[in-house]
Amino acid sequence: MILSKKKLLSILAALTVSATIFAGCGSKSGDNTGSNNKGETKKLSGTIKIDGSSTVFPISEAMAEEFNQSYPDVKITVGESGTGGGMKKFTNKEIDIADASRPIKDEEKEAAKKNGVEYVELKVAYDGITVVVNKDNDWAKEMKAEDLNKIWKEGSTVKTWKDVNPAWPDQPIKLYSPGTASGTFEYFTEAINKKAKSQRQDATPSEDDNVLVQGVAGDKYAMAYFGYSYYEANKSKIHAVKIDGVDPSLDTIKNATYKPLSRPLYIYINKEALSRPEVKEFATFYLKQATKIVPEAKYVPFAEAEYTSQLDKLK
Repeated sequence: MILSKKKLLSILAALTVSATIFAGCGSKSGDNTGSNNKGETKKLSGTIKIDGSSTVFPISEAMAEEFNQSYPDVKITVGESGTGGGMKKFTNKEIDIADASRPIKDEEKEAAKKNGVEYVELKVAYDGITVVVNKDNDWAKEMKAEDLNKIWKEGSTVKTWKDVNPAWPDQPIKLYSPGTASGTFEYFTEAINKKAKSQRQDATPSEDDNVLVQGVAGDKYAMAYFGYSYYEANKSKIHAVKIDGVDPSLDTIKNATYKPLSRPLYIYINKEALSRPEVKEFATFYLKQATKIVPEAKYVPFAEAEYTSQLDKLK
């Protein structure tokens, strides 16, 4: 059958419209996807479980929120049961990523080995443990590391502020401390008391740093310590104490003049979990976005070259 020119043109036009509609339908598959750095669309789904340090929590939470802007089908849970609590879950294969405010301990390495957990250790930021007092405390704006030891050491006889300095008020010191599962607790006690996990027993403990903030904000004679980010977020309510003449700040933490309480922060990733594309993509995203997101979370990022080195561990 010979088609007229008019009929042939009508058929070609219909085919063109159909092809356009088909292409449009195909593009809808990218509605809930993210794009990689080359502009290509990549669809990811699945679940990523993170737990551990309350200090690293603000960084991982910010990373998860930003990641979900590109990959909304990936469900990411971020807990804060403390470094020790997170490591226990991590070595038991209950989570994919452990946030840690200290390096993994030998007994945790053994637990991981026993349970067949191989992992990658990644450094993600610097932190400075910040000692804080109430806003109305106008006497203890600066202290020496030895003053902190006198107050916090196991067996301390300090009961009042006057016991630290005769010129200070004869009022009881109310102490708030991270819980014993906290990496901050472990780091602080080792740095100040010269023995990890060695501290006086009458401090009120909590794994939730916001509880510590509230305790100090509500008591003129209180003192606590926790990660720098929580001080930054609450500095309208509390006051940071200078240690040996140096204020905690992004600059003094970065250049290590704020000592002995500056330290690196880590994440530990289960290698088996890294075989899942959503975990691998999130870990890569975490390091590539660190120079932007870490400062937003009020921590100090490493130099770009350090993150490049950390990325090499993922390959």
